[in-house]
Amino acid sequence: MTAAARSELPRFLLDLIAACPRSGEGVHLWLFKVARQLHAHRDHAEIVALLAATVADCGRHVPISEIESAVNSAKLCAWQPKTGRAGFLNPTAPRRAWPTVNQEQREAIVANGGGLADLWEASPVRIESNEGSTEAIIDRIFPGNPLLCCGKSTSVFDTKPRETWRGQLAELQLIVPSPMSATEGVTKEGKPSKHTLSNTGPRRFLVVEFDTGTTDEHAAVLLHLANRAPLVLAVHSGGKSLHGWFFCAERTEEQLHRFMEYAVSLGADSALWTRSQFCRMPDGTRDNGNRQAVYFLKPAPLEARQ
Repeated sequence: MTAAARSELPRFLLDLIAACPRSGEGVHLWLFKVARQLHAHRDHAEIVALLAATVADCGRHVPISEIESAVNSAKLCAWQPKTGRAGFLNPTAPRRAWPTVNQEQREAIVANGGGLADLWEASPVRIESNEGSTEAIIDRIFPGNPLLCCGKSTSVFDTKPRETWRGQLAELQLIVPSPMSATEGVTKEGKPSKHTLSNTGPRRFLVVEFDTGTTDEHAAVLLHLANRAPLVLAVHSGGKSLHGWFFCAERTEEQLHRFMEYAVSLGADSALWTRSQFCRMPDGTRDNGNRQAVYFLKPAPLEARQ
């Protein structure tokens, strides 16, 4: 963005841009806050270019992927001028409504599909030992040392490198199914937190869960959905439902939204569409002490792309 184009921005925003923090002082939070305001004035490419130029001297290398993640996250709660009330800003419009459950189609899929035993039989990798397999599973589905957000509960959690978590994961019940882009982000209320949409990286998995029906019914629908996207994991909640993890790193958001709409029409919970939403830790421990057993594991779709 040229100096002339930058000068056209509101004074408060120019001051915010000029106050770029140093490394260790909240660079990622600053990226999110500035991008949230810039969406009302510039397009995506201009915002990324401006932020990249500004953080170049912050004291650390800030990859474009981190900037892109902050800009994309900020767009979900970006501020825009509202006609008729000067200075009043409004969030962007929400996506289209989720579909209602197509009971007839769901019943047909359940009637013609397999159950939990069939899902288990279809698994290329069997978890048959009573010894915990959480660490081995996480190593296979999150190779390297990415930042992972994991929790004992929705109020007790942290974001740390995968290696820092080693040996602790089997005792936890929750995990964000995609790597995080930073250890800390900012909530929609503007508060810093280790678990926010703003510090969640690009999707790696889209998780499908069901609120109603039996585990046999859930398994039948997951096997059906596996014809449309690569099913990598099926995790029991330790309660009454199954979580299906679908590898999605190479799909566009529009493609994924259509897939999720179809899953919701078959009874899936739309809440897990939110990229930062917690889901069940594979082979972890639920708060009631139950094991969150893995009934299906097929890492091949991941390994083929590494």
